[in-house]
Amino acid sequence: MSTSESRAAASPDDQAVTAERCAAQLLHGDPAGSAEEVAGRLLAIQAQDPRGARLAIRARSAGLSASDVESALTRRSLIVTWLNRGTLHLVRTEDYWWLHPLTTPQLRTGNARRLAQEGVPPEDAERAVSAVRAGLAADGPLTRSQLRERVAAAGVRTEGQALVHILALASIRGLIVRGPAAGRDQAFVLARDWLGAPPPAMDREAALGELARRYLAGHSPAADRDLAQWAGIGLRDARFGLARCGAVQRADGLAELPASPRHAAAALPPPRLLGAFDPLLLGWASRDPIVGPHRRIVTVNGLFRPFALAGGRAVATWTITGGQVVLAPFAVLDTEVRAALDADATDVTRFLGGLDVRPATKADHVRRMAASQTCTVGVGMPGLTSKVSASMLVTAQPLLKAARSSSWRTRRGP
Repeated sequence: MSTSESRAAASPDDQAVTAERCAAQLLHGDPAGSAEEVAGRLLAIQAQDPRGARLAIRARSAGLSASDVESALTRRSLIVTWLNRGTLHLVRTEDYWWLHPLTTPQLRTGNARRLAQEGVPPEDAERAVSAVRAGLAADGPLTRSQLRERVAAAGVRTEGQALVHILALASIRGLIVRGPAAGRDQAFVLARDWLGAPPPAMDREAALGELARRYLAGHSPAADRDLAQWAGIGLRDARFGLARCGAVQRADGLAELPASPRHAAAALPPPRLLGAFDPLLLGWASRDPIVGPHRRIVTVNGLFRPFALAGGRAVATWTITGGQVVLAPFAVLDTEVRAALDADATDVTRFLGGLDVRPATKADHVRRMAASQTCTVGVGMPGLTSKVSASMLVTAQPLLKAARSSSWRTRRGP
């Protein structure tokens, strides 16, 4: 079966929405000129796989290299920390200050439960966080191994997944973030030392509106449950945020920002190689429009493999072996598609260069999945379609009223 036949299952409507989303994601149209510009458009880039996060920036920019991302981390314009859904994300520093209080309080209950399961009672957790804070204040930055020694010296269990949940607790409290590179790892630092004094706090309603506005800027068109699932917030908060930012409902039931110019002329992006945990697979409740029948892109244990995109659909997975990109197509690739992917493979190796940015290992994934289990927001409910209800209006004030009365609902499927 040829690539074109493999893509035939996508309906014209699906392809049109995919084209709009790819344009919003900077996968088509004018590329970004900096890592910060990409992070600003997408708002938060999943970063438990260090190489994958950097490749997400490569695919949406021009002329950058992985060292440019390292430079942004070093000059502290970008940071990595636990945010949406209790998962590591790469964000602009200026966005951390309002995203953190919006997306992390709901993680506390799950974090306490996981600590208890790991044999760390509340009093031990407090002692551990104090040890982390004191160690970083005196000798930071410190690596995970160095912090393990400090916590163990305080008499707190660090075996199993205990330490990762202790560090997650310190992050949830706003005490620590990821700091400078330390070999092939990234050290931890006190947020106040690394980022300086926080700006004036944004009130919660304004933050929800900013979250929805920025989400739609990088993911439009989308539904309320898409936003809720991506950010790890409740549906009521997602609906309020969409109302607050003045989102409008389209004829297909999806939301977009008013006067959005992209959807009228969006075209599918050229063939491109996307990395592990690429935002194109993580930004909406359903991955089906991209993945189609090729569900092995996401493994049973939750690993998102690097994949090739062509005609708006996944057409292959890929790896780097011996410094070369190796494609594993799902079907015979058209000559033009193969040539475009080969050219993009050359750019992948150029982008990565000699920088020692490893992909996440299975051990890394287990550890980070354990941390993400602190989030228990129930938004992926079966039987729900990606459409907002007909009660969603097109002006801000009626939407605010609808959101407060919970009348902005996700429509159930047939």
